[in-house]
Amino acid sequence: MFPDSSTGYSYEDCKATADWLLAQTSVRPVVGIVCGSGMGGLADMLKDQVAFNYKDIPNFPQSTVHGHAGRLVFGTLKGRPCVCMQGRFHLYEGYAIQKITLPMRIFSLLGVETVILTNAAGGLNQDFKVGDIMIMKDHINMPGFAGNNPLAGANDDRFGVRFPCMSDAYDRELQQLAVDVGQELGYGDFLREGVYCVLGGPSFETIAECRMLHKLGADAVGMSTAHEVIAARHCGMRVFALSLITNKAVMDYDSEEKANHEEVLETGQHRAIQLEKLVSTMVTRMEYNNTNA
Repeated sequence: MFPDSSTGYSYEDCKATADWLLAQTSVRPVVGIVCGSGMGGLADMLKDQVAFNYKDIPNFPQSTVHGHAGRLVFGTLKGRPCVCMQGRFHLYEGYAIQKITLPMRIFSLLGVETVILTNAAGGLNQDFKVGDIMIMKDHINMPGFAGNNPLAGANDDRFGVRFPCMSDAYDRELQQLAVDVGQELGYGDFLREGVYCVLGGPSFETIAECRMLHKLGADAVGMSTAHEVIAARHCGMRVFALSLITNKAVMDYDSEEKANHEEVLETGQHRAIQLEKLVSTMVTRMEYNNTNA
């Protein structure tokens, strides 16, 4: 299904949604944050909150996954105006990929300049431990290899160019800022960097798939984020992303371990405080073009 005016993905539809939100709140966000599984606490850090349930927002999809709250929260983080998605959308929920990335286009029309995305991921890199936080430096977009890309279909130049560059998708200055802030906070022991591979899900990966992805250069594997990054970069927003390594991918046929969603949520709660501290400190240090920020 490709975007057109009847599906709720057109520029006019996105603009109508953004205008509806801006009419309900005085917050003019410069940072957009997307919370991964079990990491919705980031939104709770916002002061002077104005929150909307997804089901009440025109044209907005709804999250169906446990651990994803389904609220869009406006507020300030250490004085910076932000908007935060508590709960994201995934291919495995049955949504068209354009619907999954719709919030990124709405973020752009709200005036957001920088997007921070978090996710829960399985560790493929054998040096990674459960509880590590991986700064995403790049991604491998498996669904994109099969033509499932959020930019497929007619391009609207008001969002961005037809063929956007992705070699600079993850902002290097923000990656360095994360490393610097992580060292200051004493997170050096569990802060990593690496390549994230996205798959469709919802089934977790087989052992053979994990081995293949590792050989291809992926350090972590998950079911989100890359689609949103593509849409965000298409709109010209800066992107920074973090993966919380919530389980180690099973790479050995003799292993008794099995991946499960409860383990993902538990690890999220365990590391949530540090992850929130890292993101909130980064937000205070970022530089913005917006003079009101």
